[in-house]
Amino acid sequence: MSMVFIISAPSGSGKTTLATRLKDGVPKLLFSISYTTRLRRTSEQNGREYYFVTAPQFEEMVKGDEFLEHANVYGNYYGTARRFLREAESTDQDLLLDIDVQGAEQIKRSIPQAVSIFILPPSKKVLEDRLRNRRDSYAEKIDSEETIQRRLRAAAKEVENYSKYDYILVNQDLEQTLQQLKAIVLSERMQRSNNQLSSEERKLKEVAEKRRLANVRGEVQHIVDSFSLTAAPSGTTR
Repeated sequence: MSMVFIISAPSGSGKTTLATRLKDGVPKLLFSISYTTRLRRTSEQNGREYYFVTAPQFEEMVKGDEFLEHANVYGNYYGTARRFLREAESTDQDLLLDIDVQGAEQIKRSIPQAVSIFILPPSKKVLEDRLRNRRDSYAEKIDSEETIQRRLRAAAKEVENYSKYDYILVNQDLEQTLQQLKAIVLSERMQRSNNQLSSEERKLKEVAEKRRLANVRGEVQHIVDSFSLTAAPSGTTR
């Protein structure tokens, strides 16, 4: 049976880059591409960043129970198709999901053994700076003040949910965070195999264990505190 790895993070925390690098650097890891009804950005290709479908098409897929999870985010649908889990199982791979907290909760309810990883920015200020520095061709202007503030409110709401995850990473340095992410995936695989660990495998396990929720609460509290944690509008960012 395939393992399922969930990665969640506020928009601008580097989640997509980390998920892509992880997929490229770890063998037998299938990356699930979400379906969405939002407008395609000019830099995006159908089937690469997302599968872009109409609302009626998405709703038909919901009726057909074709999603592992789905959510309405700011008026647009997003969902993970079940077919990716079937594909992972038929090809002896594990499944990697890049989804928000709503989707993660749904997956954990249906697949309790799924491994969940939350990526935090170093602080709210760092996240705000990253959002302001974005200049790619978004469907909505990311540098507009309204958009930035909405994303920060959504981020605050998402950060409130960090304690529901198995592992917590702080993306201060991309390469270091990537190595920690790899260690978590490989360590979880090793635990499942029940084989005796080599010295290198024990080191990976130590790196992973340091990022377990119970071991990082004190470390990340100041990051959580840096967010106002006021109520965000309905939905989060995908």
